[in-house]
Amino acid sequence: MKVLLDTHVFLWFILGQRQCTTASRSIIEDPKNECLVSIATLWEIAIKHMLGKLELHRPIEDFFKTFTAGGFVPLPITMSHILELSALPMHHRDPFDRMLIAQAKAEGMLLLTADPCFALYDVPLVKP
Repeated sequence: MKVLLDTHVFLWFILGQRQCTTASRSIIEDPKNECLVSIATLWEIAIKHMLGKLELHRPIEDFFKTFTAGGFVPLPITMSHILELSALPMHHRDPFDRMLIAQAKAEGMLLLTADPCFALYDVPLVKP
């Protein structure tokens, strides 16, 4: 199945943090699943790292090499995603979350997240 990873789930997995549950790890590591990471997620990570709000414990270039080597599929932002985004109700204002929701809806993918705000939207979720 195709699974879009929310930013925090992706970070928890890549950084080996304990918040990454066994269920999340199983989904991500299952070779039958195609795990996608939005370009919006990579953009959010770069911004937060640049602002000093996210410590990666390594240069960001190395972090992005880990992304590539980890077998994650980058999901570009397309016009259909932007159109889907423009139709979303304003349940919350996080632009990165809203883009992930729009992408999951437009692509018919499951969204792996622990964020309770995502349940406010009509999008198929996998909760860790």
